[in-house]
Amino acid sequence: MPFSISLILILYALFTKKAKRKKIALIFSFSILYLISNSFIINKAFQWWEYKPVNISEVKKTYDVGIVLTGGMISLSQTADHPGLGIQADRFLQAYLLYKKGKIRKILITGASQKILTDAGKGEAQQAAALLMQWGVKPGDIVLELKAKNTRENALFTSKILNTKFPGESYLLITSSFHMRRATGCFKKVGISADVFPADFYGSDEGTSFKETVIPDPKIVGFSQLLFREWVGIIIYKIMGYC
Repeated sequence: MPFSISLILILYALFTKKAKRKKIALIFSFSILYLISNSFIINKAFQWWEYKPVNISEVKKTYDVGIVLTGGMISLSQTADHPGLGIQADRFLQAYLLYKKGKIRKILITGASQKILTDAGKGEAQQAAALLMQWGVKPGDIVLELKAKNTRENALFTSKILNTKFPGESYLLITSSFHMRRATGCFKKVGISADVFPADFYGSDEGTSFKETVIPDPKIVGFSQLLFREWVGIIIYKIMGYC
């Protein structure tokens, strides 16, 4: 990750005895830190990479299954008697809104959690399903896949459910917009053709102030890491033939 690379360069600069190498390492380290903490640059990168938003009113058909990929949707706890929403809860919120508007008939949530949480009924997918039922989704309209540990397995294990229970029907894939390219690639690779409904956006169309353009913002580093991780992930997945 860029932040780690920057720290390694700083360590190298501290220990190298070559003045020229020390200077180059520090320049590169500073440049990386500045780039990954610049609101304007990272926002533009997200805008370029993310799928564009889709209005629910633009969804003209009713899909048999809406497929939701887990990952950061629920703030997990073994002791709490209620779930908390995670930073990517927008994924299943959008599925709920689509369901209530009659755009999807079933909601399939795919993704594993720690075994101790799953056994206690408090895995991420399970808690998301519990919330959906509290909000009025019929229990029979929710399908859970609790074994997938990554996007490749999301597609692989979900395809088995779809081919068994909903063969030849229509599917809508719902996940974070920055993650949609890798997700669609994985589902296509296992023979599942699905339309997409991106959620959880990080790029913004709002204008950027001079301060945001010039002054580094430490909280932006986390968002840049998220995007860089996705870029690395899709490269590795393509090399492995997963998408």
